[in-house]
Amino acid sequence: MSSTELFDIYNASNIHIGVDSRENVHAKGLWHHTFHCWIVDRSSGEDRLLLQLRHPDKDTYPGLLDISCAGHLLAGETVEEGVRELAEELGIVAAFDELTYCGMVPQESIISSDLIDREFNHVFLYESSRPVDEYSFQKEEITGLFTVGCDEFRELVLGQTEECWVDGVVTDLQGEGLIRERRRIGLHQVTPNSEEYYKLLFDNLKAE
Repeated sequence: MSSTELFDIYNASNIHIGVDSRENVHAKGLWHHTFHCWIVDRSSGEDRLLLQLRHPDKDTYPGLLDISCAGHLLAGETVEEGVRELAEELGIVAAFDELTYCGMVPQESIISSDLIDREFNHVFLYESSRPVDEYSFQKEEITGLFTVGCDEFRELVLGQTEECWVDGVVTDLQGEGLIRERRRIGLHQVTPNSEEYYKLLFDNLKAE
């Protein structure tokens, strides 16, 4: 991503204080807003969440399993306009009113001395029964897609079990074709989120 991207920045009370570049926002640990959308498949009788496998060249959490779709809101961009991330990352054209808003969670990640990520995460749910190999995903950002049972994933991220199974596809060595894969994963293979974040997510999944 280009360092010329501009983000709206906020203080810890979520009051807008200006605009700065992506590079400065992460170097200085400035608060900014993000769009998070978890895709849930309810078609099989078992609710399953879609996870993306982050590209190994990503500056944060390379090669880890992550939220179905996530991205920064650009300067002047509304939360509603964040729905563009679904099209950019996964090829999903969705209207904002098709999403369920879970709420907003502040999260802070100190990745290194010059990479501090302070985000107000706007969390959404989107229901889709599309098979993993039918998503048109952004191969510069994502190298695979997996699904995981909601109950198993909740137990993993809340520390109630050490491992769980995920099923999906990964790109081949040329980055052109897809290879089916089943993995047993541990928490260290998933991007970190707070207990507050996961409580918000799973409470809303149950309420759906």
